[in-house]
Amino acid sequence: MTMSIGNVSAAGAASSSASTTTNARCMELERQYSATNYGPLPAVLSRGEGVWVWDVEGNKYLDMLAGYSALSFGHGHPKMMEAMFEQAKKLCVVSRAFYSDQLAPFAKELSEFCGMEMMLPMNTGAEAVESAIKTARKWAYTRKNVPHDKAEIIVCEGNFHGRTTTIVGFSSVAQYRDLFGPATPGFVTIPFGDPDALEKAITPNTAAFLFEPIQGEGGINIPEDGFLKRVREICTKNNVLMIADEVQTGMGRTGTVFACDHENVKPDMYIMGKTLGGGVYPVSAIVSSRDILSVFQPGDHGSTFGGNPLAAAVGRAAMKLLIDEDLCAKSVEMGEYFRDRIRGLNSPKIKGVRGRGMLTGIEVHKEAGTGHEFVEALLAEGILCKETVEQVVRVTPPLVITKEELDWAIERFAKVFA
Repeated sequence: MTMSIGNVSAAGAASSSASTTTNARCMELERQYSATNYGPLPAVLSRGEGVWVWDVEGNKYLDMLAGYSALSFGHGHPKMMEAMFEQAKKLCVVSRAFYSDQLAPFAKELSEFCGMEMMLPMNTGAEAVESAIKTARKWAYTRKNVPHDKAEIIVCEGNFHGRTTTIVGFSSVAQYRDLFGPATPGFVTIPFGDPDALEKAITPNTAAFLFEPIQGEGGINIPEDGFLKRVREICTKNNVLMIADEVQTGMGRTGTVFACDHENVKPDMYIMGKTLGGGVYPVSAIVSSRDILSVFQPGDHGSTFGGNPLAAAVGRAAMKLLIDEDLCAKSVEMGEYFRDRIRGLNSPKIKGVRGRGMLTGIEVHKEAGTGHEFVEALLAEGILCKETVEQVVRVTPPLVITKEELDWAIERFAKVFA
């Protein structure tokens, strides 16, 4: 008897799978059956190892996007795979209706890793941001005595905190926001990197300042030195929560454990994701003080998968791997080397190169073309990266990349920017 899947038999499904082994056919099927909320580059990836990936036709690429920093340890890191598989054989999901033997040590280790007291586990970065917003609002009502439904959160122009309806409502990018309203009220927008604007925007109803220490999607925007210290002073003075979205910049990406560490500043809350899942599983969390996170009571907030045993085991392995392989120091060394070499090309097409650690933005002159055009040219040379805003090529390779692999990449960047 042939098993049926919808209107397709198992034999038919196998035949269909065999017919999708070309880039063109896979892309055609995805466009036909998957909503086009992305415009992927024309490479159908099927296998990855370390910093390298292969498409279904056997073409090899150097991954210098690393899942928007989620793959900081590269593809299939043995220690991450071992942690995931060992736990998967024991227990994966129980829901938070019960305790698990993995969440308890994960919560302890992550809190200590961040120099905090408690954590709240979720799955994706956007879920963690939503959790931070809910936390800040309830904290404002129960600790700061802000009138009910009047709490405000200050955010920055050019922000990117996720794609949920609440989050896109305070985006300054029209495409992210328009036609998804009505927007959730309670958000005030200021220019990024402007502490004076922050101070002026604070009112008695201000609950928190939510920001990225370095804006990734906004164009690899790095604020002036001293910005984070001023923010810390202003938030402390006004009893406002300083909430750092370190989903992309955290866990070594900028050369320190957190981007806030560049100014030795500790926020009231870290938002974490991406690298916390080791590139193998979605893991996110907010990490804060006991006073702040104790606003939650059973039933206030939750997630079926958040903090599941498999996620907890993966998160524990990711923290250990970052420390054991000294990847923060490697991020500094390789990132500075890469940017120095790119600047040394002296290409008239390049307007500027900026970044910290292994987070780099290459801004190109408008007359030379768009960032997307350069990304497509790099793809043809075997380099995977992605543009952000119109003129910036974002380069965020795995932190485990070697100097030899970077040299291989730089030869191809030199060709494209010649």
